[in-house]
Amino acid sequence: MDRFLVKKAASCPLGRAREEQEPGHTFQAEEEERRKRRRRETAEKDSGVGGCRWRKIQAENLDCDYTVLFSREEADELLQTLEREVEYFEGDLSRVRVFGKWHRIPRKQATYGDTGLTYTFSGLTLSPKPWIPVLEHIRDRVAGVTGHTFNFVLVNRYKDGCDHIGEHRDDESELAPRSPIASVSFGACRDFFFRHRDCRGKAPSRHVAVVKIQLAHGSLLMMNSPTNVYWYHSLPVRKRILAPRVNLTFRNILLSDR
Repeated sequence: MDRFLVKKAASCPLGRAREEQEPGHTFQAEEEERRKRRRRETAEKDSGVGGCRWRKIQAENLDCDYTVLFSREEADELLQTLEREVEYFEGDLSRVRVFGKWHRIPRKQATYGDTGLTYTFSGLTLSPKPWIPVLEHIRDRVAGVTGHTFNFVLVNRYKDGCDHIGEHRDDESELAPRSPIASVSFGACRDFFFRHRDCRGKAPSRHVAVVKIQLAHGSLLMMNSPTNVYWYHSLPVRKRILAPRVNLTFRNILLSDR
């Protein structure tokens, strides 16, 4: 269509007069600029894989990819379905052990996945519930745009900005080596922090800048290897946030030999 419009303009006397008045300006140059602009727009639209518009987030040994995977309308619908259908842990499974003491988890949790898997973290050994359609749909969408498949998902629900998760690494022995973790967020936009392992504690061995990301409604954050070896991540308290957030972290778990 652009080529048709350029040819039409070039055959017009007004177009010839404009070329004569502006010796350094030609319609061929305009067409070339249009081609370059279209190539840039196509590269931005199709950067990464799956046709998504990806943002690369990098630091020392940190490698992440971020995109908004679902439209607002679809994300709203998926959040409503998750709120209806996900069954969260209760009783002892809603607590974690920290430094030998048990504490209530400041959020709700659930696990779903393939049969025969177990996952241990914070003193809990979990066997996932069978996949439900809404989680399969999200999992398959993630696989479609990233090329990575996943057999397990941890669901965290934060009722408001007071629910949170402290600094930790997803480096459990059950995780398949070098496999990425896909984090999909629905609901309230929350701050997400990465802190290098050398920068923790009262007397850190060196200084590496904290990496801060805002995880939007319907977004996908791919935490690629070796991020979880060197960086801790957290979702801090934000008391002004009143809306809930549901986060799904898709993982690859090794099948237990037991």
